[in-house]
Amino acid sequence: MDAVVFDMDGTLIESTTAVNAAFRAAVAAGGGPWYSDAEIVAAYPLGPPQRILDHLLGRPATPDDLDRYYAHLGTGRVSAYDGIGETLADLTRRCSLGVFTGASQQAAQILLGAAGLLKHFSIIVGGDQVANPKPAPDGILRACEQLGVAPGSVAYVGDSPLDLQAARRSGAVAVAAAWGHLYDAEQPADRTAHRPADLRTLVTVT
Repeated sequence: MDAVVFDMDGTLIESTTAVNAAFRAAVAAGGGPWYSDAEIVAAYPLGPPQRILDHLLGRPATPDDLDRYYAHLGTGRVSAYDGIGETLADLTRRCSLGVFTGASQQAAQILLGAAGLLKHFSIIVGGDQVANPKPAPDGILRACEQLGVAPGSVAYVGDSPLDLQAARRSGAVAVAAAWGHLYDAEQPADRTAHRPADLRTLVTVT
């Protein structure tokens, strides 16, 4: 493999609590209703924060709404999965690493920075930078373009069925992160990593 591109939440970090709290605070400040964690998580596939806030507020989100979201996001608690930091440090010595997440690029930079992982990645592509969210391959293809590599020489690592579907549609190697909260063993994957350390041998790099 010439590069490895990662999904973010559920693959690199656990940020659901921080993200949901930020959405809940922004919606409340914008005059919207209270939402449960399950209701907010159900909106994740809509795409980046702008689209999710549009949905939760029941109106187009304003720049102030987004500013409130990012301000609260920066105060939340975020943690990397056990073994992720060591695995990234090992891989980054041998190939290029990137991130494609359904979150916005700004949100990704905030969350990965909070988890101490931002330094490992050459590029970050957010859902706000592509026309179509996962399972469309747009974001993975954009990441490959920015890294200067062909999709067939890239592994995309993610926990959700949408991640794996997007990887396969892009022509990248679809690697399931079985430690993630959306992992589904019934979803076809080219390879499966049961813990982050497995990526050191599962993803062969040159």
